[in-house]
Amino acid sequence: MRRREFITLLGGVTAAWPYVARAQQPDRVRRIGMLIHYSQTDREGQARIAAFLDTLQRLGWTDGRNVRIEYRWSAGDTGREKASAAEFVSSTPDMIVVANWTALAELQKLTSTIPVVFTQVSDPVDSGFVTSLGRPGGNISGFQNFEPAIGGKWLGLLKEAAPNMRRVAILFGSDSVATVAMLHAAEQVAPSLGVQVTAVDVHGGVEIERAIAAFASQPDGGLIFTPHPSLTANRGSIILLAARHRLPAVYPYRYFATEGGLMSYGPDQIDQWRGAATYVDRILRGEKPGELPVQTPAKYELVINLKAANVIGLNIPPALPLRAGEVIE
Repeated sequence: MRRREFITLLGGVTAAWPYVARAQQPDRVRRIGMLIHYSQTDREGQARIAAFLDTLQRLGWTDGRNVRIEYRWSAGDTGREKASAAEFVSSTPDMIVVANWTALAELQKLTSTIPVVFTQVSDPVDSGFVTSLGRPGGNISGFQNFEPAIGGKWLGLLKEAAPNMRRVAILFGSDSVATVAMLHAAEQVAPSLGVQVTAVDVHGGVEIERAIAAFASQPDGGLIFTPHPSLTANRGSIILLAARHRLPAVYPYRYFATEGGLMSYGPDQIDQWRGAATYVDRILRGEKPGELPVQTPAKYELVINLKAANVIGLNIPPALPLRAGEVIE
């Protein structure tokens, strides 16, 4: 395995913020609620929390000393997310950190006063969470995942990896403004690549396994998975489905590729969690969330799993791995 990180021009400022503790600390213990869409035993969720806590401590906040952090793990269960959001709001913590757009939407309904910092939320302006990236307004700010144009980028990368692909199924959720926009972006690019798009709405009651099996019954197909919570929460079975049907697939996050998926292209989520800690620090020290700009990703990663390519019998053109930040061999 080899890895190198490359920095895009999408502009984030988290790397510029010093991770240094500040001498003066308030006497009152602050309460932070954490709404996390991973399961508590998911190592990816634990890695994000570790990055958050490490940065928070460097900034002078230690859980159990001057801050108390309460966790709610939803494991992709939207019902549990709603219940946890309501529980937190009723207990009026000093702030809430949320890592999912469905939970953020629920919090937006429940409170306009408790500060909320989000990560892993795509297209927050068109989704109605903030007024603008530069001046969010209200009680919400945070770190954006993707812009809609990423749908076209995913399709281009998948076509480059599998030049014979003529058909692609894009799994999205009609309940998510962001993933619908990603679908439309891919549809706009598809004719120039000679690819026919099939939209699979995972929110519309579709059974994912049957939908993929039906799509795979015809040749020259590929899959694009958007960052919808129902897909990220079931990544293990999704990766197996793509391999079983010998379909090349592109995923939004690195852990899909490291756990057996063909390729991923998306932001460095660990970096976003570090950034979230800096925003928590600034808000606890008196800044208003509505005046903190929403940050766009500072780092994007292309990860290619050549082992997965061998499993489905795909020979990836050699030029593509040369551009990857990480190649799994």
